[in-house]
Amino acid sequence: MKILFVCTGNTCRSPMAEGIFKKLLSDKNITDIECSSAGIFAMTGDEATPNSVKACERFGVDISAHRARRINEYILDETDKFVCMTAQHASSLSLYVPQEKIIVLGGGIPDPFGGDLETYMICANSIKNALALQFDEIVSEASE
Repeated sequence: MKILFVCTGNTCRSPMAEGIFKKLLSDKNITDIECSSAGIFAMTGDEATPNSVKACERFGVDISAHRARRINEYILDETDKFVCMTAQHASSLSLYVPQEKIIVLGGGIPDPFGGDLETYMICANSIKNALALQFDEIVSEASE
């Protein structure tokens, strides 16, 4: 089972969501679900922003090796569930994949890009809380 976290540039929200979700999977000893992230307008190879890395470190999550990638046909074909950071991301994806494979995390996660560490911490907390609330939904829908 493959889950993809989606944002715009794949340097802030989706890498944080990927890292936090991987920790949740590990904490729950779930090994049959893979997750990754990508961006609709990502510049392939960009690093996660320094504040994204720092915010995730506070949750015991290391995303320092993350490199951005843009969504492509191969990624669309291999993904079972798309977890989008905004309704706009979901709308863009719905042109290429069935709507039932797409959900919006937490009703939408605002972009912290360019903000200070506190802004990123607020974003990371929003992601963590939304993932905790939607964990069963994401996992059960992904395994259908």
